Amino acid sequence: MTAHPVALVTGASRGIGRAIALELARCGYAVVVNFAHNAAAADEVVELILNANGSALAVPADVADSADRARLVAESLSAFGRIDVLVNNAGITSAGRRDLLEATEESWDAVFGVNLKGPFFLSQTVAREMVRLIREGTIPQGKIINVSSISAAAGSTDRADYCIAKSAIRMMTELFAARLADEQIRVYEVRPGVIETDMTAPVKAKYDSLIASGTWPLRRWGQGDDVAKAVAALVGDFFPFSTGDCLNVDGGFHIRRL
Repeated sequence: MTAHPVALVTGASRGIGRAIALELARCGYAVVVNFAHNAAAADEVVELILNANGSALAVPADVADSADRARLVAESLSAFGRIDVLVNNAGITSAGRRDLLEATEESWDAVFGVNLKGPFFLSQTVAREMVRLIREGTIPQGKIINVSSISAAAGSTDRADYCIAKSAIRMMTELFAARLADEQIRVYEVRPGVIETDMTAPVKAKYDSLIASGTWPLRRWGQGDDVAKAVAALVGDFFPFSTGDCLNVDGGFHIRRL
């Protein structure tokens, strides 16, 4: 069993998840780098952490799949003996960005599987293990961080399944926060704005225009490190009398203005 706290980060091979994994490693966490498809990218994240004298392990798993989720948790515990932090970051966008009236059940099932069902049941499984670990004195407390999106509150009619799934993360966060408070496990939502990743690359021109027009007060693209620092602050226990909260990392997009 490692003496270091352990963070399990889903979708950690690229983009926001990669930044979170590297930041938590810098904060002294051993990191389970979960990925679904890109083993080479996940191995690169692990190598960067190991080269900085940290501890990391890459584990392939589709969070939408029950057996994969169980194996992900089992391999994490087998390698490190504990899980102190779960970051539900893995997500996919709406296939083809179809208009609301042309949306398909196939896309709905895929998006909800990864973006909502996966985080819910992975949180359930990890929370049970955290409760056990806390009661036996192995870890002092637990943290669950759910990475959502500004699409939880800003609708896009060509990504209905994505928006609805992300909006449900808000209630999921509050439910887990309420249920787990007595177990010394705190739960938070981090809500990124427009972040420069391969997911947003296809609509770069659209977002460049929105940035230039001041759609959000801080006129720049968000970066993965912006989200990672927010996660690190929550994990770092700077908010000890807080749970169930949503931390916006969106350059002020959420501010209503006339």
